[in-house]
Order: sequence, then C-alpha cells, then structure tokens
Amino acid sequence: MADHIPLYPVRSAAAVAAVNRKRAAYYSAAGPGPGADRHSRYQLEDESAHLDEMPLMMSEEGFENDESDYHTLPRARITRRKRGIEWLVCGGWKFLCTSCCDWLIHVCQRKKELKARTVWLGYPEKCEEKHPRNAIKNQKYNVFTFIPGVLYEQFKFFLNLYFLVVSCSQFVPALKIGYLYTYWAPLGFVLAVTIMREAIDEFRRFQRDKEMNSQLYSKLTNQRIPSDMVFLRTSEKAETPSPFLWIIQMIQNLPQVQLLPQLTKCQLCPLLYVCSCFIRTDQLDGETDWKLKVAVSCTQRLPALGDLFSINAYVYAQKPQLDIHSFEGTFTREDSDPPVHESLSIENTLWASTVVASGTVIGVVIYTGKETRSVMNTSNPKNKVGLLDLELNQLTKALFLALVALSAVMVTLQGFVGPWYRNLFRFLLLFSYIIPISLRVNLDMGKAAYGWMIMRDEHIPGTVVRTSTIPEELGRLVYLLTDKTGTLTQNEMVFKRLHLGTVSYGTDTMDEIQNHVIVSYSQTQSQASGNNASSTPPRKAQSSAPKVRKSVSSRIHEAVKAIALCHNVTPVYESRAGGTGETEYAEVDQDFSDENRTYQASSPDEVALVQWTESVGLTLVSRDLASMQLKTPSGQILTYHVLQVFPFTSENKRMGIVVRDESTAEITFYMKGADVAMSTIVQYNDWLEEECGNMAREGLRTLVVAKKSLTEEQYQDFESRYSQAKLSLHDRALKVAAVVESLEREMELLCLTGVEDQLQADVRPTLEMLRNAGIKIWMLTGDKLETATCIAKSSHLVSRTQDIHVFRPVTNRGEAHLELNAFRRKHDCALVISGDSLEVCLKYYEHEFVELACQCPAVVCCRCSPTQKAHIVKLLQQHTGRRTCAVGDGGNDVSMIQAADCGIGIEGKEGKQASLAADFSITQFKHIGRLLMVHGRNSYKRSAALGQFVMHRGLIISTMQAVFSSVFYFASVPLYQGFLMVGYATIYTMFPVFSLVLDQDVKPETALLYPELYKDLTKGRSLSFKTFLIWVLISIYQGGILMYGALVLFESEFVHVVAISFTALILTELLMVALTIRTWHWLMVVAEFLSLGCYLASLAFLNEYFGIGRVSFGAFLDVAFITTLTFLWKVSAITVVSCLPLYILKYLKRKLSPPSYSKLTS
Repeated sequence: MADHIPLYPVRSAAAVAAVNRKRAAYYSAAGPGPGADRHSRYQLEDESAHLDEMPLMMSEEGFENDESDYHTLPRARITRRKRGIEWLVCGGWKFLCTSCCDWLIHVCQRKKELKARTVWLGYPEKCEEKHPRNAIKNQKYNVFTFIPGVLYEQFKFFLNLYFLVVSCSQFVPALKIGYLYTYWAPLGFVLAVTIMREAIDEFRRFQRDKEMNSQLYSKLTNQRIPSDMVFLRTSEKAETPSPFLWIIQMIQNLPQVQLLPQLTKCQLCPLLYVCSCFIRTDQLDGETDWKLKVAVSCTQRLPALGDLFSINAYVYAQKPQLDIHSFEGTFTREDSDPPVHESLSIENTLWASTVVASGTVIGVVIYTGKETRSVMNTSNPKNKVGLLDLELNQLTKALFLALVALSAVMVTLQGFVGPWYRNLFRFLLLFSYIIPISLRVNLDMGKAAYGWMIMRDEHIPGTVVRTSTIPEELGRLVYLLTDKTGTLTQNEMVFKRLHLGTVSYGTDTMDEIQNHVIVSYSQTQSQASGNNASSTPPRKAQSSAPKVRKSVSSRIHEAVKAIALCHNVTPVYESRAGGTGETEYAEVDQDFSDENRTYQASSPDEVALVQWTESVGLTLVSRDLASMQLKTPSGQILTYHVLQVFPFTSENKRMGIVVRDESTAEITFYMKGADVAMSTIVQYNDWLEEECGNMAREGLRTLVVAKKSLTEEQYQDFESRYSQAKLSLHDRALKVAAVVESLEREMELLCLTGVEDQLQADVRPTLEMLRNAGIKIWMLTGDKLETATCIAKSSHLVSRTQDIHVFRPVTNRGEAHLELNAFRRKHDCALVISGDSLEVCLKYYEHEFVELACQCPAVVCCRCSPTQKAHIVKLLQQHTGRRTCAVGDGGNDVSMIQAADCGIGIEGKEGKQASLAADFSITQFKHIGRLLMVHGRNSYKRSAALGQFVMHRGLIISTMQAVFSSVFYFASVPLYQGFLMVGYATIYTMFPVFSLVLDQDVKPETALLYPELYKDLTKGRSLSFKTFLIWVLISIYQGGILMYGALVLFESEFVHVVAISFTALILTELLMVALTIRTWHWLMVVAEFLSLGCYLASLAFLNEYFGIGRVSFGAFLDVAFITTLTFLWKVSAITVVSCLPLYILKYLKRKLSPPSYSKLTS
C-alpha cells in the first residue's frame, strides 16, 4: 500500500552520530540549562535504540526524540526561513494581511468569557447573570452584516473586482470611451442577482430557524431535549398534572430556573429504575446504546412535584465546556438541617439534542443556546466556493495578463506617442471585454437552474437545495464521509440467526424453534407436576456427565432460556388513560399480557434478543433488582432470583448473570459476549470460530451464549470471595475481575446468535455505485468498534474479498510508530481505527497517516466526536486537495457537514438539524447515487461549457477590436458603440448561450448504469488550461476572419463594415452554440430563433449605431443596402469561413478520438 510513499530508510550509525553532533552544537549554543538535559536524553535514546525501524520519519531528525522534545524540533527549522525583502515578496505580504484580518475579526467578534453559574430553584430574581437565548442559528449574516458581507464575498473574486475598477474609471473624462450604462448596467445586474439570491437563501434559513425555535415544549412524548439540564426527579406514579407544567418556548430567553416537565408519557417502571430514565444520545455522540441517567436523590425524595418550588435550593454548574462525557457540579439545599450537599456528575445531566427514550423527567435548565454541549461542538458555517469557480477565477487572471500584454503591444506599436500611459489605459478599457462580466451572471443563473432541476426530479422526491452556489461540486467528489447510525442504518435490530453447532436456524425456520420450545416446556411442566422433588439429582447427574449428547429439542430449550435470562432488559407497561395509580399498578401486577408492553435496555441488541424469545414463546414479563419472571407458551410464570449481575464493558466485551430457579433451586451462571472474549472461556469446540466468521461476512452482530451450573457450595464460596474483593481498598477492580474470572472457566457453549442492524433502503447498491465511480468512502461514527465493523461488512462498504486491518489502541508516539509500520505492510485492505488512536497518530504522524489512509479502499473511524469528524474532513482537504462530501442525519454530524466542500443532510427520525445545516437535503441515502451521477455530472459539464463559451464570446469581439485598431493606425477608438456592446452580451446571444444549461452528454439511465463515467469528471478535463487555450485559438481565428473578411469584401462600401461584421458575428455565435450542443432540447431551438429575430428587428430601430465611429465619419446604416443579395451572400461567406472548418474538425475528432461515453450511447 505504501510502496510509493517517499519514506526515509533506516539510517546508519555514522548518520546518527552526525545528527547527534548537530544537536549537541545546537543545545550547547543555547547555554547551560534544560538544553544539557535534553542532549543527554537524546544520547540515552540513541544508545538504547528501542525501535529498529524508522521509515515513518520524513525529517532529518530521528525517531529517538521523546515526546516533549518532538515539539522543540520546528524551532531549528524556523531559523532557515527567508527573511527581509525576500520573505515579503515570497508570500510575507499575504501572511501579514491575513494576520491583520484575523486580528480585526477577533476584536470584532470577541467572545464573552464563559463562567460557572449558580441556578436557583423557584427564585428567578436570584439569578443575576444573563445567558444566551435558547435558539438555533444557521444564518450566515444579520441585518447589519448582510450587504457588507455579500459585497465582500463578490469582490474577493478577481473578475468582479476588475469590473468594479473598470466601471469606476469611466467617471474620469480622459478615460471615458463609452456610455456609463454600458459598464455599470451589467455590473449592477450581476450584484442585484447575487444579492437577491443570497437574500432568498438567507431568508429561507431564517424561516427554518424560526420554525425550529418557535416550537412549544410542554408535555413531550419521546421528543428532543431543548437545552442542557440537570435531572431533578421523575414524576410520581399517580399524581394529577401540576398547574405549573410550564411551557418552554425555545425562542425565548429561557430563565435558568425553568423546569422542564414530564418529557414522556407516565410509564410504570419497576423500583429498579424509579429514580432514573433512559436517553438516546445518537444525535449527540453517534452511540446507539441507551444511557441510564439518575435523578438527584434529594429532589427525588420530595413528596410532591410542587415542593420543588417551595424548597430553598440551587445547582452550581461548572462553566460550559466542549467535553460531552464529563460534568462537575453540586446540588445544595439550604433550608434543611443540616444543609444537604450532593455532588453532580455526568449521570445526572441531560444534554440538548438527546432524546428521552423512557421514564419521566423533570429538570432544571443550566445551559442554553450557544452554551449547550451540542452547539459548542458545532463549528460555524463557512461560505463555500466551488472548485469550478476557483478554476474560472484562475482563468480570469490569465485573461487579464493577456489583456495587459495586448494593450502594451498596441502602445508599443503606436510608438509611445503623446501621453502613452493614458492610451495604455484606454486600450485596457477597449479590450476589457476579454474578461466578460456576463460570466458571473450566466453561471449564477445556471446554478439556480440546476437547483430547480434537482428539486423537481421525481426520482429523488423531497430533495432540497439549500446552498445554490455549489451544485457543480456534486460532480467533482473524490471522498465521501458518511455517518453510520441513521444514515447507513435504521438503528433497528432484528434477530436473524441461531446456531447450535450442528444445526442453524434462520428467519424462515423460526417456527421450528417455536414448536421445540412449546414441546419442551409442556414436558417440563408435566414432569414438574408429577414429581416436584426430583430437581436436585438431575442437576448432579448433569454436572458429573456433561458429555452426554443432548437432543436438539433440549439444546434449543437451554439456548432460548439462556437468551431470555442473560440481559439487563426491563419490561415497561404504559399507563392507561383515565385510571388511578393504584388500579394501574394492580393491572401491571396481574396482567402480563398487555399489548402495550415495551422493553428498556442500554443496547438495542439486547432488546432484539428478548423480543425474539417472546416471539418463540418465552416472554420476559417482569424484572426488578432481585428477580425476573418469564412466561412460558402455556401461560405458566417462571420466577428466577437474580443473585449477581456482571455488566458489559468495552474492556471485557461480555456480560454475565447468576440466577436461581425458584421452582428447582438450581443456580446457573449465564454469560454472553463477543467471540474474541468467549472463545477462551467456553469448552473446546470445532465450529465457533468458523460460524462467527460466516455470520460476520453476512454483516450480522454475533454473540456467544454459554452457561455453567453451580452447586450451592460453589456459589457461596464465590459470593464470599466476591464480597471481600469489592471491599478491598487497593486494586479493587483487578481483584473483582480475578474473582469473576474464576467462574469463567470451562463453560458449556449453548449457541451463537446473529442480530442484524437493518440498513437503509438500497444502501448496498448505492455504496457499490459510488465505489465504482471512483469515490472513496470513509465511515465516521461515534459507535463502538465492533458495531462499526459489522455495518461496514453488511453494507458492503468493505467488499467480501478485502481484508480489514483493525488499528490497535495506541497511547503514545512509540506505539503509534510500530502500529503504522505494521499497517503500511498491508496491501488493499480496509482500515478500522478508533478516535483515540487517530488522535495520537495525527499528533505525531499526521502526514504519514493520511498518506497511508488515503490509499485504503475504505476507512472506518469509530468513537469519533463531532469535532474529530470535522477535523478529519479538513485533513483530507489539506493533504489531498480533493473535493470532499459529508453525509449525516444528526446533530453530531453538523460540524462535518459544514466543514466539507459539499454537505448532504438526511432528514431522519431524529430531527432535521443536519438537513437544515447541509447544502443539500435528501430523504434517503440511496438518493445520493442519482444526485451525484446525474445531477452532479450535468451541473459540472454544463457550467464548464457555459463558462468557456461566455469567455469565447468576449475574446472574439476583443480580437475584432484589436484588428480594427491595428488597421486604423493603432487608434484607441471603439469598434462598436453604446447599445451594440450591451445587446451583444444580452438579447442577441444570451438566450442561446444560456440554453447550454439544458445540454447533456449522456442520458441519466446511462450515467447510473455506468458509474465509471464519473471518474472522468474528477480529473477536471471539461474545464482546464488545455480546453481554455483551444477556445482562445478558436476566438482568435474567428475574430480575425470576421474583421479581415469584412475589410476585404467591403472595401468599396467601407462605411458599412460595422453592420456587416456585427451581423456575421451574431450569426457565428448562434452557429457556435449549435456546434457546442450535444443533445438538443426544444427550448434551445426556440432560443436560437428568438435571438435571431431580436437582432433582425433591432436593425430597423437601431440603425444609427451601425456606422464606424459616428462622430468621426458621420456614417449611418443604409437600411435598403442590407436587404440586397450582395450584403446577404458576403455575410454568409464570412460566416461559413469562420464556422465550417470548426464543424469539420469536430466531426473528425468524433470519428478518430471519440469520448468515453460515445460507445455507451450509440
């Protein structure tokens, strides 16, 4: 993979010694002090040579520097920079200007210092600090900055700035060469169109923000939390809704004492979660697991909701910070004796943009608006400029150089007669049409047309173009960075596979499992009724003879029971309207078959497993801290006492539970986890590794389930050791883990489960299409590594034939060095890396890491924060110079979307925050294929043709002016006056030229069927210096033919040369449009004939303009003359000579060197 990267080889001992001598000189020159220590450290590390391979270092300094010294290295390099005049000329002026602008912006936009705050409950008058409004703001400007901001954005382009200078020059009498309106009218039109477009876009953003900010929050059902809060309490089980259920209106300046009332329906939770709730944070950090939040115990104990206003209490919160995973604060109640002080941590907080998934929440608002965690992790929107605009800006500069050179040649040939500098400026003005101001107008109108076409496309309904300035970017993308949750997946888990070692069950054979479960539990029930006292001997027999082969029915029975017991899921029953609390609780205690039962858990995987056991007949109906109850297919209730629970962590990758069957007194230890963790725990088998690989290739998330039967003595011994370990003061975690591991030996392997995270519609074919189009796809997610890897496989982001390199966790520079060395030896493999490891790699080996990662066919970054996602986008832009696109659906994707060259937001279940901040908003991920392959292609191809043709239109008339001035002794006299110059760029040629926005080289069906055609677009061949030079040569040829032809053929009627040349020029332009078009549209034909009709009609009304220099020659158009056959055949002859060779050349090129799509369209 990294064979082509110019990495330095391992250096010899002599080279190392030479470097050490240099360092010794450098640090000894610095004098005594820390330099000496550094030098000795260098020597020690050189001698130890703890790493033999050093291929990743790009600089002369070796890897032997330690981490603190690594940051001192640039100081030595800085001394070699250029200074003085050389530095100023080579870019120092740009650095100075940028620094000054940054300083001014910093002074103007100085942020208010963030401070810690004290929030009183029920006493708003005690809150003296003012806090920001709780409002979403996606606008770029305000009332005062709109006009200056838009004008700056326009005149920072060389094209518009040039025309502003040219237009202002016409106020100087000595430089005036025409009417003011011929210069100011086009410039004013350009600015008017731009300001109107920006105003419309800004107004739409304002309306969208207003709609979001004016939402009323009273009693919410599974809705988003509007601001950062501290969780005070849950509502009581049967209390009548309080009169102070305040309405929270986000657009108002929320008082910090305002309470957020019941955020979900009153749900009857068991005592396990009476003071807690679950929230979903996937729109904040991308993690799909539900988070358990705990209420402040002091306020939870209050007898009634209204007591929150009667107590004298306050919350102290630290100053707003970026970190979404930490919080420090205290809750203090002063009117109790003694005063209550309770520490607050992250588990007591509810951040904005999260969603209450279960439970009821009453909270106190601590942070609002731009001080919330979600907004602080969102970068400010930037004004995006398309690559095509930048390329046209470069070509405009080249045209300006040509303009200056041509004017200088004219003055030189004139012989520097008189005030030559004034003549030079007049020539600059005469030839100013080389740089056409109509270029911006046509391109901006074209962009608006592309946006309208995208939104009107029936194949991608609901698509909205929110930024109308960059539709061409859709055709130039090389990197697509996508979120996972809600973008590629629906975050809905479905049980797909159960494997017992010898037999596998899929979705189509689940009824067999259901039959086995029904039969086994009916047999168990009959045995239990026949002999209730025979439970202990079978257990001993089973433990003493584990090798007896069980029947399939008994194995299924054990597997289903294990899955139904080994979890942390709690069933919840929705309350029924109109009932009292006592009756509701009575119903819950007696009636376990309510249809409104739902399950709560920290992971959707666990819910999917419990829902599956319910579908096959074994239903979880109740759970609390000490027990859980299962209902069999026959309706019998089985009670199990929960003795111990060992929760899942990212380190151990497994969870366990010890339960006692109430009917038989059997004690069983159940465990489930990832195959990498469980393979060493279960008894020897020959199928687990192979089947895990098979399921992983199908994109299923696998869990290995095992059990171990314990005698009463074994459990009592374990419990005493476990309790003792939990009480130890030193190395408690290690001792507890050691005790638990003593149980995790030789466990009986029951089954392997496969759960699928359902993908969005048509994700696989869409990703395949994008990959075939040459687009490299990176998945950036806040979810766990295992989950991200599974989705990468199931969505075919990583093809089945590709290897996956999982980047091991690294914490320092040495580990990162070794892991990068291991990675660079891999070829054609996908990379999976966590956010922490990525941070370390970017700190020390940014360039090398990005070089290696960019060569991967796919990259998966898991555990990424919102700011990390945006940082990765910026890194790709800086290191590759290629165009990037970011796709997401949640608030945690906004920074990434705004940092990318092209941001696409998906309107998902979790709100519109991403789609509102994006440049393009779609409803489904599959729409990206058509958006890029069809609309991206058409937008880029059309804009490239339109831009070059508008430049050709200006070049051809400037060539004619140059020929005219040369013939008339280099006089700075305009060839065409007044309205002719304005009409030439507007009514005479505008409609045919603008009709190029309807042209297309391939049909949409072909572009979607052969996505490989997209690869040509990323090379930028439709608009390059090569194509530009071809158009320059065409312009010079045609301009010369038109002017010289008019002079040669009309020598006897020289006064009519303007009418003849201008008529031939208009006909030539109309024919050239026809030559450029690849697919005709009926509007193109209408535009051609409409422009020709406008010109013929204007001949009768504007005859005063068709003379050569009216003041000098007094010549006017003879209307009778232009109706003669002589006039017509000579104009036709000039037009044919200027266009026919180009038609012949185009025909020959199509035959000899056809474009890549010609074979597909034939």
